[in-house]
Amino acid sequence: MQETASGSHSMSMDVLQSRAEIAAARGRLREMGANAADAAFTALLKRNRLWPGSPLGDQVKSWDVWKTVSFIRQNLASDAAVLDLGAYACEVLPALHLLGYDSLTGIDLNQNLSALPHQETIRYLVGNFLETTLPDSSFAAITAISVIEHGYRPQRLLAEISRLLKPGGYFLASVDYWPDKIDTSGVTVFGLDWLIFSRQDMDELFALASDCGLEPVGEIRHGAGDALISWQNRRYTFAWLALRKR
Repeated sequence: MQETASGSHSMSMDVLQSRAEIAAARGRLREMGANAADAAFTALLKRNRLWPGSPLGDQVKSWDVWKTVSFIRQNLASDAAVLDLGAYACEVLPALHLLGYDSLTGIDLNQNLSALPHQETIRYLVGNFLETTLPDSSFAAITAISVIEHGYRPQRLLAEISRLLKPGGYFLASVDYWPDKIDTSGVTVFGLDWLIFSRQDMDELFALASDCGLEPVGEIRHGAGDALISWQNRRYTFAWLALRKR
């Protein structure tokens, strides 16, 4: 069973409720030896180009990363093939590397993937994750941390994920979320349209996923606590989801 921030049971959708959960998740990443994010001071230096290398991780994403990494650790062996979508600056693959996983691939449009750490053990590919040339049934898990809400194309996304996953493989993702609809019409982020998922959007994703052979692994939790994130003049939180290929 998967351990969660609020208990010990398998969930297919969970919602970040409080800042305390973010801090607790970072602590758990440290305890399990999977804390790969830049320290706050190092991150500041990198942003101002006063420290070499590309930025890695984001403290505010601690909950998302911990949910994903701990799920993989508890459900998949260290030789399981994992693909991370939108891998630039994402902590997931470096965290799994620290845990001994050795079949790791990341894909992103960002040309600076070569500046990320552990190039000797993590394969980074520059490309569009909506249309990869990777072989069918290649991965035991596919991850995406705050990625799919940018330029969201659900049919293409879910079809490609289903194609790439082995039977029994997992799709694990986090998204910007608020139960009630928040309008982001006309807002462009990273050169792409932006969706803050609502409860209805999540339900539609689960329905489309089922059509692609991807099913929930457990309980679905929609309710939110505080709107913890303030960005682009919108306030929301994060949701995390887990789907399994039939």
